[in-house]
Amino acid sequence: MRLLLVEDDALLADGLQRALRAEGYTVDHIDRGDLVMPALEQGGFELVLLDLGLPGLDGMAVLKRLRQQDKQIPVIIISARDALDDRIEGLDCGADDYLVKPFSAVELIARIRARLRRRETPGSETLQIADLEIDPERFTVTRGGQPVSLSRREMSVLLQLVRHRGRVLTRDQLEQGLYGWNEDVESNALEVHIHHLRKKLGSTLIRTVRGVGYSLGGGQE
Repeated sequence: MRLLLVEDDALLADGLQRALRAEGYTVDHIDRGDLVMPALEQGGFELVLLDLGLPGLDGMAVLKRLRQQDKQIPVIIISARDALDDRIEGLDCGADDYLVKPFSAVELIARIRARLRRRETPGSETLQIADLEIDPERFTVTRGGQPVSLSRREMSVLLQLVRHRGRVLTRDQLEQGLYGWNEDVESNALEVHIHHLRKKLGSTLIRTVRGVGYSLGGGQE
């Protein structure tokens, strides 16, 4: 399993590489944001560990560029930026997880395992609901024949709701699908994803069941 570590703190990068390699991971390290895309173009990486305060190009800009180019590789942000707004922005820009420094290597490895374990292997069937057409294999959505750009997390929430249509999913159930087992969620990231799905796919698509969770609505406005 090959990981790309993007971290400009040499001491931290060295420690993380040692810990990850001890767990059997192959780790390539770069220390500049503007080197990420060229590295990923070479292929072969399963996951990116991305710092935000990088020389060359800020990590958030790297993440936005990566998702704009429709690269679906999982990304875990590792950053000292602990403000709620920063965490929400990172998740909303397409990060799969956000870990605040300082953290233990044990926790990081657990989150990597959870993220890779939770990667979906859906079937090839296209799902249809109202004017939405969802292809879970290609991670694409069209609305009225027009493509809609969703982040990985938005797509994950949507797929959970579609596959459990007719049921109300609790916040915990949805977050387990997003974050894996036994991970602490310290922000209102789920609400952010629900808000953006409604904005992109129709305000009535997702119904809030007060005090319980969310379910799939009719999808018509």
